[in-house]
Amino acid sequence: MGESLTLGVLGGMGPAATLDFLQKLQAYTPIESEQDHLRVLVDINPKVPDRNTPGSLAGPVLAEMAGALRGAGAEVLAIACNTAHAYAGLIQRASGLPLIDLIETGAQAAAGTGAMRAGVLGTKGALKLYREYLAAQAMGLVGLSAQGQDEFMELIYRIKAGDTGPEVKAAMVKLADDLIADGAEVVIAGCTEAPLVLAAKDLKVEFIDPGDLLARRCVAVCLGLEPVPALPI
Repeated sequence: MGESLTLGVLGGMGPAATLDFLQKLQAYTPIESEQDHLRVLVDINPKVPDRNTPGSLAGPVLAEMAGALRGAGAEVLAIACNTAHAYAGLIQRASGLPLIDLIETGAQAAAGTGAMRAGVLGTKGALKLYREYLAAQAMGLVGLSAQGQDEFMELIYRIKAGDTGPEVKAAMVKLADDLIADGAEVVIAGCTEAPLVLAAKDLKVEFIDPGDLLARRCVAVCLGLEPVPALPI
């Protein structure tokens, strides 16, 4: 196998979701020997300010992480967090590196199912991004009720704290079912913690795990099987 690009991963938001992404990245890399695996530089930084807190300084911290990854040898970036993609432009400008976009990946996969309305389990910040990307695919977004959104955020913080037990799993499935009942023809895990407790077998419609698809895209880009994304102008 020839030379591959070095991938830089901004992670730690939260750590379990980043480790899940890295495990998938390794599993999807075609190898004949140990040396065929990708070189991956990862900053697992749970100290990044909460992306869901208005006015947090997450952007500058993420930009600094991206710059450090470039300095260490990264040639292309991925972010193992949906909400952090609100700072994608800043991250790319600060590092000068292209980004394999998680939100874009999820939205394109949803459009590929032929569905017209996608239910998204995500933070308010992630929902805003998905709404824009889905609209570009001529798709509508189905979100949770205000109460459901509050319940979702409570579940996400429980998962980040290590609770992936049956109560949390059942509650997440119930929220996904609520989206389907409201007209969602496909469900997107718009938060990287959601797939830690939710799987395709739990739902009556197709389930999109953008993190899983991002791992596949990272392998393809780094091996030259897919073009490197262009930097924003």
